[in-house]
Amino acid sequence: MNNLLPGERIDDLQRNGYKIIQNPQKFCFGMDAVLLSGFVRVKPGEDCLDLGCGNGIIPLLLSAKTQGRQFAGLEIQPYSADLARRSVALNHLEERIRIVEGDIRDASGIFGASSFHVVTSNPPYMTAQHGIPNPDEAKLIARHEILCTLEDVIRESARLLVPGGRFYLVHRPFRLAEILSLMVQYRIEPKRMRLVHPYVDREPNMVLLEGLRGGRPRMTVEKPLIVFREPGKYTEEITEVYGY
Repeated sequence: MNNLLPGERIDDLQRNGYKIIQNPQKFCFGMDAVLLSGFVRVKPGEDCLDLGCGNGIIPLLLSAKTQGRQFAGLEIQPYSADLARRSVALNHLEERIRIVEGDIRDASGIFGASSFHVVTSNPPYMTAQHGIPNPDEAKLIARHEILCTLEDVIRESARLLVPGGRFYLVHRPFRLAEILSLMVQYRIEPKRMRLVHPYVDREPNMVLLEGLRGGRPRMTVEKPLIVFREPGKYTEEITEVYGY
């Protein structure tokens, strides 16, 4: 099956023989999405939604790694949503993964309140004022809060989750205080946190978080996740996450 458009390629996900269609000129998934998929817990029979799914990487990986029942992805950019749908079809997963084109700010209106046991997101890390805007619109929307804010993601996640449902997020540590504050505000109690360090002696550049809708206060801080043991060589744990 080859339904590639100009500039696209097929990459092997190293999981269950799954593959994904990507366009390097637009946006390819990064390590943050892979690490989030390794941090998320989806139990047998649960339904899971990824907010801002891009080319569908997180629903694809979670469908390979877990016994979840149904997976959905919400993506506002038409081209990215089309990429995700074609990747789902490439892997013959239409019965298990649904890609919806729509706005995160209206996610609970699209899917209905209390519709999912698990909601995940790898949202834009930068506010509209942060950094240098990328001239490519697809990359700009993926990296900066142009079409949705962190509060939009957390508010809609709280509405989408069943009571006791779980929220998973990968983000940058410099916004950690804001993230935790918003989670508590919308009654998603932070339960697990893990900081990701590029090297053992470097400060963290990612944070993985799990929250429980309506949970009681008590958060576990897990041991740091180290990416590289030396330049160009992943640690054993990272190798396991990637499935090499």
